Amino acid sequence: MPISNPGITGHAFLAVLYKDGYFPDHLVDRGRAILVRLCERIEADRPAGLPALYALTHAATEEFNALEAEFEAAGSEFETVAREEIAGDFWIVARAYGFEDADVEELIAPREW
Repeated sequence: MPISNPGITGHAFLAVLYKDGYFPDHLVDRGRAILVRLCERIEADRPAGLPALYALTHAATEEFNALEAEFEAAGSEFETVAREEIAGDFWIVARAYGFEDADVEELIAPREW
């Protein structure tokens, strides 16, 4: 299902990571895919409130947790720049779908990075 939210279709997920050779593009692509799937789930499931949104973002955060090991195996890691970029994109997703009151730390609460 293609994303229809104009606040998302014009956004370049993980743009800072793509600009830095420290982060392998093929793995950044996988991170971007996690965020795109999150948007697709939000559009398909239309969470009724923050608890439902957090359930979706927590599942996506768990996917990033698993992806971190692959970054490490490639000689990279989710260091400060990556952590901030990922968290920022979660916040952009929440706002784009009308959840301005979402807490960014709660959006990514199960993170291990």
